[in-house]
Amino acid sequence: MIFSRKRAGGVRDERTTEVLDAQEAEETPQAPFRGPYDVSEAPDAPRLDLGSLQIPAVPEVEVRVQADPQGVIQQVVLVHGQNALQLGVFAAPRSEGIWDEVREEIRQSLFNDGAAAQEVDGEYGTELRARVRTPDGLTDLRFVGVDGPRWMVRGVYQGEAATDPAAAGPLAACLDGLVVDRGQEAKPVREPLPLRLPREVAEQQAAGEQPAPEQREA
Repeated sequence: MIFSRKRAGGVRDERTTEVLDAQEAEETPQAPFRGPYDVSEAPDAPRLDLGSLQIPAVPEVEVRVQADPQGVIQQVVLVHGQNALQLGVFAAPRSEGIWDEVREEIRQSLFNDGAAAQEVDGEYGTELRARVRTPDGLTDLRFVGVDGPRWMVRGVYQGEAATDPAAAGPLAACLDGLVVDRGQEAKPVREPLPLRLPREVAEQQAAGEQPAPEQREA
């Protein structure tokens, strides 16, 4: 740290001021230009709060969740037209990311099931693409992973977005605007972070009501 003595008249040395300004600029943390964001650095925007995940409101994107009677979410899928994006968020160590290791395990699991997977470069780094056999026929999947501070987001694209990232459109905008609230408690590495229904939706579910469309869409 550099301290300067005021000159007569209270004017500070201009060179010292420039040094201090440069240091302050370097010390000021810069928010990433896109998400997924950690909750500590996320810009303000309307989002659907699901606990550890906050999903941005993007027109024409429907948020579909599977939850137990207590309102604990087991699965989150975003849908736009014929495309879908399944989201998961997991605990990670403070010192390093886990996507490289998780991606290799996914690739090996697919291989054991008779599906070949190919690694490709994507906007978030290395992705995994595969074609799997389902009861409905062959389905293309694209796995995306993003490492954050003590968390990892995994996204799985289906539909045309699985083979053509440009087709992801609004779903990609949801991933770019996603916010993760990791919490401070210690968790085992790779443990899914808790997701829950918004209180009003959980109350409707407990009462046996179906949530209104606007409550199921982001």
